Amino acid sequence: MLKHGILGLLNYGSMTGYEINRTFRDSLHYFWHAQTSQVYRELQTLKKNGWATDEVIEQSDRPDKKLFSITESGREEFMRWLSEEGFDAELRSPLLMKTFFRGELPTDENVVYFAKMSAMLSAFLNGFQSEPPKVAQYAEMISDPRKALYWKMTAEFGVMYAEMMRNWAEKCKKELEDLKHEDSID
Repeated sequence: MLKHGILGLLNYGSMTGYEINRTFRDSLHYFWHAQTSQVYRELQTLKKNGWATDEVIEQSDRPDKKLFSITESGREEFMRWLSEEGFDAELRSPLLMKTFFRGELPTDENVVYFAKMSAMLSAFLNGFQSEPPKVAQYAEMISDPRKALYWKMTAEFGVMYAEMMRNWAEKCKKELEDLKHEDSID
C-alpha cells in the first residue's frame, strides 16, 4: 500500500525523498504511518520495478539530491490500483487484539493504559487544531486543485477517527474506574 501512496504523490509531480517524506507527514499520516526508512526503501523498490526513476541534482552549496519521478508504467500501476473494484474495510487491529485480552492484567494498569491512549489522542487532535492539514498548500502544487477535496476528505476521516478513538478510550477508562469502585465496595 505504501508503494501506491508514493506513486500517487509522484503522479502529482517529481519530488525528492525528503519532499515525499514531508508530504506524508503533512497529509497522509492522518490515515497511514510510514517511517522515513520505509519511504526510502519503497522508493528503491519502485525504481527496481520500473515504476519510478531518479535523477541526481548537483548542488554547490548543499549535498546533491535525488529527484524521483513516476514512469509511464508506474502511472499505469497506480491507476490500476486506484481502479480496483470494492474497498478494503477489513479491520485488523493489534490495539483491539490486545484490548480483548487485557483482562489478564490488573485493572489499575488498564486504567492507566486507556488514560495514556486518551491523552495521546488528545495531543494529536490539539496539534491538528493548531496546524490543520496543509491541503490548500498542496493543492497549489497540482494541476487540478479540485483533487485536493479528496485530500480534505481523508484528513477529516483521520481526525474523526482519532476523536472516536479518544472517546472510546475515555469510555473504557471510565468503565474500569467504575469496576474498581464496585470492587472496593464489596
